[in-house]
Amino acid sequence: MCLRRTLLWDTWFSKIPERGVDPDWLPFHPDPSQPHFAPPAGAVDAHCHVFGPESAFPFAATRKYTPCDAGKEKLWALRDHLGFSRNVIVQATCHGADNRALVDALVHSDGRARGVATVTQSVTDAELAQLDEAGVRGVRFNFVKRLVDKLPHDEMRSIADRIVQFGWHVVVYFEAEDLEEIWELVTALPTMVVVDHMGRPDTTRPVEGPQFQRFVELMDQHTHVWSKVSCPERLSNIGPPGYDDVIPFSSYLVDRFPDRVLWGTDWPHPNMKSHMPDDGQLVDIIPEIAPTRALQRALLVDNPMRLYWPEESRLKPLLQS
Repeated sequence: MCLRRTLLWDTWFSKIPERGVDPDWLPFHPDPSQPHFAPPAGAVDAHCHVFGPESAFPFAATRKYTPCDAGKEKLWALRDHLGFSRNVIVQATCHGADNRALVDALVHSDGRARGVATVTQSVTDAELAQLDEAGVRGVRFNFVKRLVDKLPHDEMRSIADRIVQFGWHVVVYFEAEDLEEIWELVTALPTMVVVDHMGRPDTTRPVEGPQFQRFVELMDQHTHVWSKVSCPERLSNIGPPGYDDVIPFSSYLVDRFPDRVLWGTDWPHPNMKSHMPDDGQLVDIIPEIAPTRALQRALLVDNPMRLYWPEESRLKPLLQS
């Protein structure tokens, strides 16, 4: 049974049973290590989530999973522990299109968090404006069939057309074998497009092989497409601590597209089945995929600032709405 955790480092375990959590749910790491790698000043964890707390922000009736609580206070404490300055919070599928937990975290972040929401075609312009005011800067389209029901592409195009006025972007989450199915949609969107976790490549196949190179072709041909080089724990067949089989894929994208890559912890690591990663160890992988200070700053500071805090960024956005 999942245990409610606090991120007060001296009292991680309060040992209060969570109600209704999936029996096989793995709670986030109770005591992540202090990373050896020190992120550059202003570093952004550009992919993380908040769950609930369920008592305040109930999970969606249509959810595919029920997690344990992982609220904003725990996320802020992890951010500080790992040496980061800001967060980009991606709406969790367990909350569906109810963005209240996300918005609550954003408005209580002192401007140190931005968000990626989930919306449906029924969302009003006034509601989009409210999300923008709270700090939302994008919407997410999830194509992973085990997590969401399939959505029609024309509805997604309609949503993308409507968020252009706010300068938002679209985040897409899919698995490698689904790239051809969504290629036309992704390449035609009128916004920047950020792909979660490198399109989930099969890391038993070579980096130079046709599957991953098709994703590289997507980024080569369409300069509005970015990629997160995150979540080695989801993609690895070797496992921790180094997830060595994922590093060649991540480092390839960082080297080839240094101004269009992002990194994030994916805390609290939803739907992990094999193990729960140590977030400190995940941070220590960063210099393996971005070996120079210039690449590290681009990955962790310049790129996420340009996309999520353009008003503060020292770099001009690559794509103007």
